[in-house]
Amino acid sequence: MSASLSCHLFMLGAVSQTIVLQVDTRWLGEGTTADLQEVVMGRCYNYIRVVNPSVGEKNCSAIWSAFREAFIYRDPCTALFWEKNKRLVHRYSDVTRRMMPLGETLIGWLGDDLTWCGSATGDGLDHVSCPTTTECESNPVESFWRVASTAYANLSSGVIQVMLNGSVTDGTFPENSESCGTNSVRVLQQILTEEGFTHTCTDNYRAVRMLQCVDHPSHPVCLCRSAAPPQSLLFLHPLHILLTFLYSIL
Repeated sequence: MSASLSCHLFMLGAVSQTIVLQVDTRWLGEGTTADLQEVVMGRCYNYIRVVNPSVGEKNCSAIWSAFREAFIYRDPCTALFWEKNKRLVHRYSDVTRRMMPLGETLIGWLGDDLTWCGSATGDGLDHVSCPTTTECESNPVESFWRVASTAYANLSSGVIQVMLNGSVTDGTFPENSESCGTNSVRVLQQILTEEGFTHTCTDNYRAVRMLQCVDHPSHPVCLCRSAAPPQSLLFLHPLHILLTFLYSIL
């Protein structure tokens, strides 16, 4: 994806739902990140001034207001891609300098690693606990990333690379662990073909495997060829799958 791609916060208002006030519930997840407003606005200014000034001038106060109004005083279970490889995706994009993952766009920069959810009392934020995806799939954080991912995909063009974790037991479209041409990855490849996309699928893409070896240098797959075990044993956990295709916005 072109490094000039920027993702804006026009979609934040879409996550609003009818306000439903109820007694606060104790959830399993961490509560709203402390000083959330200061963190979000600080990240906003840092992004437009230092990280990526090419996105132009943005109203960080308005962005915070839109973000806040989408979930305060709301039931955290009715708030309307990470592919579970976040760290590796970022490291790969940092090394190539040609890819921009969602987390490096403005919207991704603002929400990365933060937690937030509404409360029926106080300042409208639950500072004690927020629902996990297991407790509530439509929680504010999960919903935020869903909407952000959709907007990001709609604005993407050029060579698109999607990194999937083939070792996650619930799979991409929940099934068993898999690789290119099998199970849910095959379904995704079929969808791309039906939509007219020419694509390639690579298990354990070499550039990504080398990054894994930096963290796990003693793993058999990372040893010199003469010291490595038979090829059938060369599987570094987790298995990563890289899908590449070309997309142009007409």
